[in-house]
Amino acid sequence: MDLHTAFGQALRRQRRDKKLSQEAFSDVSSRTYMSELERGLKNPTLDKIAELSSTMGIHPLTLLTDCFLIKENTNVEEIFTRVSYELKSLKKDE
Repeated sequence: MDLHTAFGQALRRQRRDKKLSQEAFSDVSSRTYMSELERGLKNPTLDKIAELSSTMGIHPLTLLTDCFLIKENTNVEEIFTRVSYELKSLKKDE
């Protein structure tokens, strides 16, 4: 599955889980844009991901993690193990 489609599915799943309509995002996005995002037709910026996540009351990493869970057909433990390892292996104060 491509990244745009996976992001759209994650956005829709998170939005529906919070029982929010597309219209609930009117302060940050039009309903048309939300529909395009959910169908994988548009790419959101990082700022837009933060705004959408805030509207749903979730951390942006929750939305992005859900996206990659769908895209990679994996589980949250595998993703967090990898991310944790990669972050710990960063050289500090370079």
